[in-house]
Amino acid sequence: MQIKPDQMILFQGDSITDSGRNKDDQDKPNDKGALGSGYACMIADGLLADHPSSGLRILNRGISGHRVVDLYARWKVDAVNLKPDLISILVGVNDTWHEFSSGNGVEIDRFEQVYRMMLQYTRLKLPKVQLVLCEPFTLPCGVITSDWELDIRERQKITKTLAGEFGAIFVPFQGMFDSVLKDAPAEHWAADGVHPTPAGHQLMAGFWRECVGL
Repeated sequence: MQIKPDQMILFQGDSITDSGRNKDDQDKPNDKGALGSGYACMIADGLLADHPSSGLRILNRGISGHRVVDLYARWKVDAVNLKPDLISILVGVNDTWHEFSSGNGVEIDRFEQVYRMMLQYTRLKLPKVQLVLCEPFTLPCGVITSDWELDIRERQKITKTLAGEFGAIFVPFQGMFDSVLKDAPAEHWAADGVHPTPAGHQLMAGFWRECVGL
C-alpha cells in the first residue's frame, strides 16, 4: 500500500485499541490523547514521522469492553460517516470474555453473522475502503483458561475467513505473539493474557505495519 494525500486511517475495536484514549477529543486527527497509548498510537507515531507532508489523518474509535454487537450498533456514526480510506478492526476477545465472566458474550455463529453484516454494510457505503481485519488473540496467562482458548480460536478462523471474503488484509496477531513466547514469558507481552503491555503494543504496531505494508 501507499500513503495517498489527505488519507484517513481509522482504528476500531475494544479496550486493546482504546488504550485509554481521550474521547472528548476523538474528532481531532493525530491528537496524542485521542489516539490512546497503545498500538494505534504507536502506528500513528511511525506513519506521521515517515510521511510528514502527506496530510495523513489518523483516528481511534475503539471503546473498552465492546463486542462485535457493540461495534455494529455504533458503526454508522463511528466508522461509515467518517468516510475513512482504511479501517482497521480488532474485535472478538470480549465476545469470549463476557461469556465466561457474565454470560453476556456473543455466540460464535452470531459473532460471524454480525461481523459479516457490519462488513457488508461497510462495503455498500464505502466500496473503495481498504479493510484490515486483525486477529483476536490470547496469551497463556492471567485470566485465560483452556476453554477461553478453544472459543477464541473459532473467532480467529471466522476473522480470517471474513478477511478473504471481503478483500481485507488479515493481521495474524495470535501467530505473532505465539512466536515470541520463546523470547519472554506471556506476562511480558500481556500481563492478564488479554491486554498487551507496552512491549506487546509495540510488537503489534510493528507487525501491523508489516502486514499492511505501510
